[in-house]
Amino acid sequence: MVNATLSWTSVLGWHFHTGLLPLAAAEAGVSAEDAPLVLAGVLLSLIVIYLASKVGGELCSRINLPPVLGELIGGVAIGVSALHLLMFPGEGAAAATPSLLTQILQTTAGTPPETVVAVSGAYSEVISVLSELGVVILLFEIGLESDLQELIKVGPQAAIVAVVGVAAPFMAGTLGLIYLFHMTAVPAIFAGAALTATSIGITAKVLAELQRLNSKEGQIIIGAAVLDDILGIIILAVVASLAKTGEVEIANILYLMVSSLVFLVGAIVLGRFLSPYFVSLVNNLQTRGDLLLVSLIFAFVLAYIATVIHLEAILGAFTAGLVLAETEKREDLEKQVIPIADMFVPIFFVCVGARTDVSVLNPFVAENREGLVIAAFLVVVAILGKVVTGFTVFGQPELNRMAIGVGMVPRGEVGLVFAGVGAASGALSRPLQAGIIVMVILTTFLAPPLLRVAFRGDPPGDSPSESQGEKPQEVSPVTVANEVEIEGLQQES
Repeated sequence: MVNATLSWTSVLGWHFHTGLLPLAAAEAGVSAEDAPLVLAGVLLSLIVIYLASKVGGELCSRINLPPVLGELIGGVAIGVSALHLLMFPGEGAAAATPSLLTQILQTTAGTPPETVVAVSGAYSEVISVLSELGVVILLFEIGLESDLQELIKVGPQAAIVAVVGVAAPFMAGTLGLIYLFHMTAVPAIFAGAALTATSIGITAKVLAELQRLNSKEGQIIIGAAVLDDILGIIILAVVASLAKTGEVEIANILYLMVSSLVFLVGAIVLGRFLSPYFVSLVNNLQTRGDLLLVSLIFAFVLAYIATVIHLEAILGAFTAGLVLAETEKREDLEKQVIPIADMFVPIFFVCVGARTDVSVLNPFVAENREGLVIAAFLVVVAILGKVVTGFTVFGQPELNRMAIGVGMVPRGEVGLVFAGVGAASGALSRPLQAGIIVMVILTTFLAPPLLRVAFRGDPPGDSPSESQGEKPQEVSPVTVANEVEIEGLQQES
């Protein structure tokens, strides 16, 4: 996220609370007269984001590809790799190249360049926060659409998939970089850790679009991705500590493991205990937005708690969705959340694409070639290391194991976090950093169409089907005889 001294709440408050303008403007390095430009920059950015989202999503939908892939491609088109419309100051190439939106703002408002640069940092921070809010709402929606009882049933399978999906790519990637590319241990471990990530947001969106979210395969993927997220946080803490001090802090690892377990179990148990009071409260409220706002309060409280104990906000939002899905308000809440998700979720996916610098894929740039060789190795390990996880689920021959493995492939923004932390610590060389970024790009963009291909032989819909192992309902001979007798009497009459 872009570093800015002005919080997003202060930025949004400028337009309405003129009494705070001098202080807020001074903190942001923007004069009070130019403060409304921040709001103008946010509005321009949202116009571009929504246009890219709809154009990309519609194009992919019409050629039978997941719309989320179109949102990612739309983000790439308007971001640092192509049109330079949406860029985030301080991140890679964006640090040296002003965005076209900034230039448009400067031209239309007639403000000096130094003022617009300060403003761009502020409105980019707002967009970054809206992007994070988008993925929080997405995971809340996914939680609402998931079945807690089914998740508990597939818990052991999901745990196996998650553990293998972390261990296999981590070991293969780390050892391969050490013995094949002769790297030292710390950078190899960092790259191996980046291979363990799974972007639950991308996979969940594709599963929802394919109407496979509540299938057994979908529930195993979601459960494994949630556990994978927890394991990823622990691994990131370990490798970051290793890069900084050369030592692993055991106490920090134990804290993360215990806090993750306590949070998940505690939130679900406490939430189910309080859910009758939630329903009663909503029924007694008489103002507009009663169900939606109370539900969002609950989701944001859990997301906040997860954040302050050094977990992920999306973990809290997903848990809140699971709990509220057990109440009688589930269907009404799902309908009310959809417009909110349609507003915020595209910001997240477009921003992921906009931040992706595909210039590292250019083989004609000499410094990219070593990175591309490393990337080819990392991509193979990244895909195979996750695909193999689907075949670790035994005893259920009706499961689509390939779909489970492919569903764990996308790294998305999670992989970029590992690359960013590694680069900031100085543990990664430029070729290795480029290799990780290429791996993240390819797995993110390949996973949605591959997941659709993996499910192609299965009937659509989340309802149980014969392909999921359920036999057609049998009709007893007595029932047949009764129906024949009734039909004969009707004909006689």
